Amino acid sequence: MFTGIVQTIGQIKQLKPQRGDIQAFITTSFMMQDINLGDSIAVNGVCLTVTAKHEHSFAADISRESLSVTNLGSLIPGSKVHLERALTLQTPLGGHLVSGHVDGLGKVVERRPDGRSLWLRLAFPQELARYIAPKGSISLDGVSLTVNKVINTQLELNIVPHTLQETLLGEYREGYKINLEVDIIARYLERMLYVEKFGTDGNLGLEQASVSNIPSSTASTASTASTASISETFLMKHGFM
Repeated sequence: MFTGIVQTIGQIKQLKPQRGDIQAFITTSFMMQDINLGDSIAVNGVCLTVTAKHEHSFAADISRESLSVTNLGSLIPGSKVHLERALTLQTPLGGHLVSGHVDGLGKVVERRPDGRSLWLRLAFPQELARYIAPKGSISLDGVSLTVNKVINTQLELNIVPHTLQETLLGEYREGYKINLEVDIIARYLERMLYVEKFGTDGNLGLEQASVSNIPSSTASTASTASTASISETFLMKHGFM
């Protein structure tokens, strides 16, 4: 688990193909004596496991799945990446809870200066629209940010000067593919609503549990459940208040 507060910028030193996967060697300013084999490090928001370490670098395996569904597949030697170590019980939660499991790829469609900040508009996959809300949290390439506005399948946000200084977001241009992870609370809330109304066979994934995949005879009921069931009583019952 992570917080979405980037701790340092790393650089891809070497990429070694490994039977469909890739072993990435990443240089970092982390104190390597504090990092153990098996530790988790978020690389552009993707949770990777440390498999080897050296004085100023570490190695991690990137699976074929991660290469296909995240922007890690586009990395080359010399690419810069956001790095964050996994949080501990002593870690300040300055951002929001980030799992390091990317939900999809967004795309920068427009950018412009906004005073000392940077205004960005991103397009995102339709299936994630129900999890993204104005003033809600979102992780972009491992950076915890607040959504300012949502219009259909696009979102707008402002990157403040400090974040521009500490991350790579200011370098992203139109067309850049960015790792996107929605707020995990939204996912769990959707799951609870579905199970509360329809039960579960234990095998339904969150994508299967969407209203669009419920049989037509119950679709209207599900649509009502997704709105009417979220009440103060429901939130208190499930520990949100």
